[in-house]
Amino acid sequence: MLPPQNKWDDPAPGTEERLVGSDADGEDQAVEAALRPKDLDEFVGQEKVRQQLDLVLRAARQRGATADHVLLSGAPGLGKTTLSMIIAAEMGAPIRITSGPAIQHAGDLAAILSSLQEGEVLFLDEIHRMSRPAEEMLYMAMEDFRVDVIVGKGPGATAIPLELPPFTLVGATTRAGLLPPPLRDRFGFTGHMEFYEPSELERVIHRSARLLDVEIGEEGAAEIAGRSRGTPRIANRLLRRVRDYAQVEADGVITREVAGAALAVYEVDARGLDRLDRSVLQALLKLFGGGPVGLSTLAVAVGEERETVEEVAEPFLVREGLLARTPRGRVATPAAWAHLGLVPPQGGGGGAPGTGQGGLFGA
Repeated sequence: MLPPQNKWDDPAPGTEERLVGSDADGEDQAVEAALRPKDLDEFVGQEKVRQQLDLVLRAARQRGATADHVLLSGAPGLGKTTLSMIIAAEMGAPIRITSGPAIQHAGDLAAILSSLQEGEVLFLDEIHRMSRPAEEMLYMAMEDFRVDVIVGKGPGATAIPLELPPFTLVGATTRAGLLPPPLRDRFGFTGHMEFYEPSELERVIHRSARLLDVEIGEEGAAEIAGRSRGTPRIANRLLRRVRDYAQVEADGVITREVAGAALAVYEVDARGLDRLDRSVLQALLKLFGGGPVGLSTLAVAVGEERETVEEVAEPFLVREGLLARTPRGRVATPAAWAHLGLVPPQGGGGGAPGTGQGGLFGA
C-alpha cells in the first residue's frame, strides 16, 4: 500500500531537486513502493531494531493479541515507513497511514480512531508535529483504547466515551526529543534507526538492481554506496540516475567507472557532497580562511537562505567532520581543506586570510 504524498509537508528550502536530499517526492514514493521489502527477513540493515521488533511481533502472534505500540525515530530515508508496513504484514493486519501535520484538531484524530478495525496498524508519520489537543486524546486511546468525544460547547458540553477496538500505533519521528514524555512512555517498543554502513548499502543496491533489472558489478555498487550518505533512499535514487547514464552512455552495465562518471554529471562527489555542500565549504575556506564565520554571513556568501544552509547543508557536513559549529561561528576542519585539495593558511585560519577579522563573522 502506497503512503499518500504529504502535500501539507512542504520540503525544506533548497531540497526540492537535490539528488542527495533525504525527503521523498512523488517519484521516489512510487519507486520505493516497488522496491520496499515485504517482511523482516528481506529488510536490510538495522540489525538490532529488526531483531527486537521480530521478538515483539512473534510474541504478540503467539498470544493472539495486537502488538505493542511502536515508536521509530531516525533521519528521513532510513526505513521507518517500510518497517511500519512490515509490522502490518507480519501481524496480518491492514494499515492506515496518516501524518502528524494532517491532524490539526482532536476531531480529526477521533474520526480516524473510530474507523479502525480490530488489530489494524495506524502509522502516524512525523508524530511530533501533531497538535496538542489531538496528542492528549491519543494518550487515552493508546492506553485504554477509548476516547472522549466532546459534544456541544460551553457549559452544556458533554463528553461521550467511545470504545475503540485494540489497534497498534506505529509512530515515526525525525526529532524524538520533541515528543512529550507522556506520549513517549506509552510506546511499548522504541527503535532508533541508524545510518547505514557502506556494506549494508551495497546489499540494498544489489537487491534494488535485481528488481529494476539492472546489471551492476560489485565495484559499481560500492561506488554508489560510498556516495549515498548512509541512506537507502538516496542509494536507490543514485542507482536510478546511474542506470540512466549506463543505458545512454555505456553498454547498460554499471561498473565503478560508469558509476563515477554518472555521478560526476550529477555533481555528487566521492563523499556524497553535492553542489550546495561544496559551495558552503568553498565559501568558508576561500572567502573566510576556514572561519569562524557567522551563519548569516556564510549564507549570503553562498547565495542561499540562512535556513537552507543550516537545515539542508550543515547536518551532513557536521556528521562527515568537515564543518564544526562553535559559539563564534562556523569553522572548517582539516578534513574540509583536504577534501577540496586546499592548503590551510598559516596560523590555522581564524578568519579571512590577511584581514585579521575572524571575530567580525563570529556572531
